[in-house]
Amino acid sequence: MDPRLNERYSRQILFAEIGEEGQARLRASSAVLVGCGALGTAAANLLVRAGLGRLRIVDRDFVEASNLQRQTLFTEADALENLPKAVAAERRLREINSDVDVEGIVADLGPKNAGELLGGFPLLLDGTDNFETRLLLNDVAIYLSVPWIYAAAVASYGVTMSIRPGKTACLACLLEAESDSPGAQQASGAEETCDTVGVLAPAATAIASLEAAEAIRILSRPAEAPDNSDGRLFSLDVWSGRSQTIRVARRSNCRACARGDLIYLEGDAQPHVTMCGRDSVQIHERRRQIDLAELERRLAPTASDVRQNSFLLRCRVPPYELTVFADGRAIIKGTRDPATARSLYARYIGN
Repeated sequence: MDPRLNERYSRQILFAEIGEEGQARLRASSAVLVGCGALGTAAANLLVRAGLGRLRIVDRDFVEASNLQRQTLFTEADALENLPKAVAAERRLREINSDVDVEGIVADLGPKNAGELLGGFPLLLDGTDNFETRLLLNDVAIYLSVPWIYAAAVASYGVTMSIRPGKTACLACLLEAESDSPGAQQASGAEETCDTVGVLAPAATAIASLEAAEAIRILSRPAEAPDNSDGRLFSLDVWSGRSQTIRVARRSNCRACARGDLIYLEGDAQPHVTMCGRDSVQIHERRRQIDLAELERRLAPTASDVRQNSFLLRCRVPPYELTVFADGRAIIKGTRDPATARSLYARYIGN
């Protein structure tokens, strides 16, 4: 290894389970992270500092002031500029470690683009905020036969689980009811969101640290080393100090890993998604490129505070705020009603 890099990672190389050979394997490897919020920023920071060779970050959202309490890669300047999180994260991570190939992609992961965005990576990482996307990740991992790491945090509590298709229980084994009703969530606290109960930065950071450690372990170990994964779900409450590890058994009739019924990968994207952490609805449109400068000109007479950069346009139509991305997606803030959101989209952006 380059002596310069040997020095940079010297304390990690001294850890016997990694050593120089493990560091070289980590540097030659890659991962894709979906979601760059509290979990994603912390995990990405740790992996880039550890010397992962290549990291792709996929995120659909933009930076705003309320993110700064827990999303550790972002600054006030990023929020003022309304930068997409994937763009802001790429910029910061390149400053942290210029030897790592960091690629930020502004996109909303769905069935139609999952193969393009996630294919070719040996490990998938969860930085998302909703179970629909996590179950899509689970389906993709099973289809591609690659490991992935589930992680979630809300309030003072978080969970993480390393999933190996064909070897451990999958996320559908954990979350979906025996009746095989898709998405029926049995995990404790699955109904809570950061919008209803908040989230502590230390909870997200702690879970992201465990996720990053597991990623480093997977990517740095020799290919011939025995795989001791046994499908354990680890939970931690940073407020009470309690932690627990539960072995999750594979379900013999699991629709995903047993029957190969990959409904989240094979189905169509939902026409709307209620966003976590904001009184907002996201509108999914078929891929359509929007001329943001032209849209700004068109909205200027009717909307207020119209601002745009090369990635997105934001404006206010009181009591609502619209954020429109260049690929046609939009986030309508100020409502939880999909019908209201779609009506505003049609009125101000077009059908």
